[in-house]
Amino acid sequence: MYPNQPNIRYLNQHYHYPTAPYGQQTYNLYSPNSFDRQQAIRGQATWTEGGQVTKCEIPWSDNEYMTAAVGEDSPYQCGEILKIRNISAPLGREILVKVVDQVVGYPPNRINLHRRAFQALGVNPDVGVLNIEIIPSPELELEKWGKYLLEVTQTAYPGFNITEYAATDKTVVSASQTKETYEFILQSQQETIRVQGNVIYNPITDRIISFDIKEI
Repeated sequence: MYPNQPNIRYLNQHYHYPTAPYGQQTYNLYSPNSFDRQQAIRGQATWTEGGQVTKCEIPWSDNEYMTAAVGEDSPYQCGEILKIRNISAPLGREILVKVVDQVVGYPPNRINLHRRAFQALGVNPDVGVLNIEIIPSPELELEKWGKYLLEVTQTAYPGFNITEYAATDKTVVSASQTKETYEFILQSQQETIRVQGNVIYNPITDRIISFDIKEI
């Protein structure tokens, strides 16, 4: 059996990226028969356990398992970052995934997510198939500081899974300093903790001035 065929199982590890940080993102929809790489399309997501070998030669464990396979004839390329939105969720829950594999016969508007990514969209994998939007070429500059702090937090708390991730504040400190704040929910077998992360950066040079994380 090809390793990317969807499974119906449950995993209690996930995290998510905030929906349209600070209310600044909008995307137009269009028919999946007319692809534009800068717009969103509606389609479906299944999920997989992944496999040891991928056609992109990128492991399923890459990007904290926020990974996916697309159809061989898909316009999306190996290593490309896609934003996936659960359109059935009240707030349009979103994640960023990296394309690491290809599936024979999948249409361009269907994607096979790693099971962790599937549940990160806020649904039990038992549903099997989820209606989504696929947003190619997302504006990663709106996501990167939260993703950076997520990776720092994950490293700082071994044995914990990040189960929630949300942008909570953005402040212009001065012309050369902007502060962003994020909150993370971490879960282990014994406890649940909340961690706040702050990053101050220069929006002109795009360099970090300082960052910190703390339990709250």
